Amino acid sequence: MGQTLILTDDLERGGRLARNLGGGISVMLHDLYGDAAPPSGAALIISDVSALTSESVRRLRQVLSTVRAPGVPFLALIHGNLGRGEIQATALGATRVMAASTASALLLNAVATLTDGGPDTRSARRWRHQIHEAHAAFVSLFRADQAPPPAVVESGADLVNQAIREAKVRNWLDVVANFDDVTHRHCLSVAGIAAEFARILGLSEADSRYLVKGALLHDIGKAKIPLAILNKPAPLTPLERKEMDRHPALGHAMLLTGDYDALTLSVVRSHHEYLDGSGYPDGLRGSQIPDLVRLITICDIFAALIEARPYKAPKSAPEAYAILRQMTAKLDVDLVRAFGEVAAACEPPRPASA
Repeated sequence: MGQTLILTDDLERGGRLARNLGGGISVMLHDLYGDAAPPSGAALIISDVSALTSESVRRLRQVLSTVRAPGVPFLALIHGNLGRGEIQATALGATRVMAASTASALLLNAVATLTDGGPDTRSARRWRHQIHEAHAAFVSLFRADQAPPPAVVESGADLVNQAIREAKVRNWLDVVANFDDVTHRHCLSVAGIAAEFARILGLSEADSRYLVKGALLHDIGKAKIPLAILNKPAPLTPLERKEMDRHPALGHAMLLTGDYDALTLSVVRSHHEYLDGSGYPDGLRGSQIPDLVRLITICDIFAALIEARPYKAPKSAPEAYAILRQMTAKLDVDLVRAFGEVAAACEPPRPASA
């Protein structure tokens, strides 16, 4: 493993971080506000800046443009508001963003992942970079103050499809699982699963982009749900669930102010509708639910089942698929049958026998 460069505004805190990384990692410290030139040649760059002000962002951008070689991963540690810091860090080109308060064990795991070696390192770094670019694009979309620009959504969908073509969907899920925000993780998981579903169904590139676009946007209304409910580390109360269930209508209303087609709007509004009329917010049934919505609903349910949450353990891919197959009154049976190949691709590989 090459050297790790830590960019910090507090050399004492940066030194503690270096010690947390352990003696097996060679670390260089650079004072972001000092006069010395930053060292070059790092195999990994970590920023540990107490506040991402306009000045610190300017300095980070300047240093990164000087010392970050192509393909070198950049890990940004965020102090304070993770959501805002995540947007700023991804704008700087961060490969991964983590809360600065993260336990040392998680930090070591992140560093090990970013600096992973082996014969397929170059290819793995490329698709990991694509996943993180897709994440950065998604973070820029997930805002409560305005509808995301359709061109940015198109670009994000292209990144997802490209990454799924180069990496297995299981690899996509493994990387996405390390993102900190629960809603971001879920939407990106649904997008990757949708891209794999499109590939298995043999959809055209245009149709695949359309499907993944819907997956990226399906929970956009959650940007307007209070964070205390959105990130609650326990099951929701009935009142909280009622508030959460407003997100499809909220998302639909958001996108009405943008240049979005009727089918994409229907994905956002109707991805919790069921064929038997038991879904929400409109109680649609049968032919009232377009095929694109039916596809996203299957991907959405499956992703939620296989995800770990603070209040529940993840289902295995076979367990999650078995649940889908039991929902015959609610889901399109033919599409669920076709989804079996996607579910199998999401299952972790079995360890090699000794």
